[in-house]
Amino acid sequence: MARLVLQGTLLCMLRVGLSTLDSESFLSPAPHNCPYKCVCAADLLSCAGLGLQDVPVTLPAAAADLDLSHNALQRLRPGWLATLSRLRTLRLNHNELDALGRGVFTNASGLRLLDLSSNALRALGRHDLDGLGELKMLLLFNNRLAHLDEQAFHGLGVLSRLYLGCNELASFSFSHLHGLGTTHLRTLDLSSNHLGRIPVPDLASLPAFLKNGLYLHNNPLPCDCRLYHLLRRWHQRGLSAVSDFAGEYTCLAFKVPTSRVRFFEHSRVFENCSAALARGLEQPEEQLHVQVGQSLRLHCNTSAPAVHIAWVSPQHELLMAPGSRNGSIAVRADGSLAISNVQPWHEGVFVCLATGPHLHHNQTHEYNVSVHFPRPEPDTFNTGFTTLLGCAVGLVLVLLYLFVPPCPGCRRCYHCTCRCRRWPRTPSPLQELSAQSSVLSTTLPNAPRRKASVHKHVVFLEPGRRSLNGRVQLAVAENFDLYNPMGLRLKAGSESASSTGSEGLVMT
Repeated sequence: MARLVLQGTLLCMLRVGLSTLDSESFLSPAPHNCPYKCVCAADLLSCAGLGLQDVPVTLPAAAADLDLSHNALQRLRPGWLATLSRLRTLRLNHNELDALGRGVFTNASGLRLLDLSSNALRALGRHDLDGLGELKMLLLFNNRLAHLDEQAFHGLGVLSRLYLGCNELASFSFSHLHGLGTTHLRTLDLSSNHLGRIPVPDLASLPAFLKNGLYLHNNPLPCDCRLYHLLRRWHQRGLSAVSDFAGEYTCLAFKVPTSRVRFFEHSRVFENCSAALARGLEQPEEQLHVQVGQSLRLHCNTSAPAVHIAWVSPQHELLMAPGSRNGSIAVRADGSLAISNVQPWHEGVFVCLATGPHLHHNQTHEYNVSVHFPRPEPDTFNTGFTTLLGCAVGLVLVLLYLFVPPCPGCRRCYHCTCRCRRWPRTPSPLQELSAQSSVLSTTLPNAPRRKASVHKHVVFLEPGRRSLNGRVQLAVAENFDLYNPMGLRLKAGSESASSTGSEGLVMT
């Protein structure tokens, strides 16, 4: 019996052990070739902040984003990226790299972003960046770069952003940008360096879209009149690289580090500068105004025949034959740009880039296109038509007034008024006399009829009625009733008893 119990116990223990092994084998194993202490997640590989002095030997081939920042790397061996064919982003910032060397990025043809900032790099050689033909952003700020080879960036054909700020560069070639083309470049950061000599004509010949992203602040620039007028014009045009850091543009007034003055705050230093020195530096952009729906044709005018012509749209799209991606802009065989149906999104600065054996490699021509909506034409005011219309309306109103009978209610009111109203008759001469005499009468006109024997009445008569030498005499008896003028007796004559020597007025 004891033997059976012991065997059952051993079987249970064996089963538990097997189940434990099965559970451990069920757990996902570590990612293939993932370095020790690094984090591997899908196509991300992060070995940041581990204090590494050398790059791990084995790296997963599926990595598209590799982060080796914040370590102590001092060297990169050639061909170390051979297995990372999918790599798109490489971060090597905050290390101790002092040089790169030839062949370091030979197998990184698909790389888009390379961060080498905050290292100890002192120079860039001709072949240090070979193999980065698809690179679009290169970060080299906060290093100790003091020298750049003339062709240090010659292989970076599609680079759009280059950050070289916070270094020790004393000069920079703006004529050929150390082998870097201006077709795709939009941002060039040279701030916080030691730039003391800048060729102003080369600076002025850069295309407008690069001027907007050219950062030169916090450099010991010379207090040159032409440079002052050029930067001042950029500031007035609102170029962000100048307007956003206007307070940090300085120059040396007396070639002494302690004599730095601010470009846009101490104008007394440049008060003797003549504006005529800066007139021929920049070719002014042509201003064009076009309405929506119209056609537009732009020609790339150059001083000599061009071998290759490309355009840059206001949306920073590189335009080459046959034209834009949406088909609204066409590039002709002669290099001109054609828009058959102008729309509001076509507004902005179009830049022509021309290259040729007898042309400066960055010779440009700029058009500032303003798009407007068509304004509706106002209706012309026809005075003759309005006058004729007014006459017709007036004639219709007159005819209505004369021939159209009033409404039935108005007709009843009209007949009622006619029955109640007594039209006045032509008054007789005696009635006129009574009306005139009532003005001087002491009795009211509406008083009851009574004899006027007590009171005396004065009556004025107009000359011309039964007169004698232009005078009328009136005799009023005491029993004369003013409301019965038939009893009035008129006596005319010089020998009348009622007119003894008096004329015109008789009182009885």
